[in-house]
Amino acid sequence: MSTTHDFDFLHGEWAVANRRRADFLDEASTWEKFPAVSRASRHFGGRANFDEIKFPTMGFSGLTLRLYDAEREEWSLYWSNDRVGVLFPPVVGRFGTDGRGEFYGDDTHDGKDVRVRFVWSGISESAARWEQAFSVDGERTWVTNWVMELSRPASWAA
Repeated sequence: MSTTHDFDFLHGEWAVANRRRADFLDEASTWEKFPAVSRASRHFGGRANFDEIKFPTMGFSGLTLRLYDAEREEWSLYWSNDRVGVLFPPVVGRFGTDGRGEFYGDDTHDGKDVRVRFVWSGISESAARWEQAFSVDGERTWVTNWVMELSRPASWAA
């Protein structure tokens, strides 16, 4: 069951190792690897979370706004980047008792309707994993197209 503190682990600074497919819809496409630095903060007593991530070698930055709906016991996650300047449609979901968070939404990519899935897993004080996958066939198959491995930088102090 999700709570207002699900994303508390994300607070602070992270070094991020990224792997992203060259073609988000082709599971045979090559992976590109690049670093990032992220900083997250808690708001509204834990019912909101905000992070900014910078991709220095890729030439862009992004941000995620996460909002908790206590009545529905679920999170809505909104992404944007400095290239487009608009919020993408949200993915919505929750964390299970196993600590794994799954979030789903609808969007378009290269003119195609896609079902989007975000998964948070492997969460600890010093590490976490995020991955994104797209489905174009009603969730029968998924193409994982972006993976972030987060780790605390040696210089970080809570």
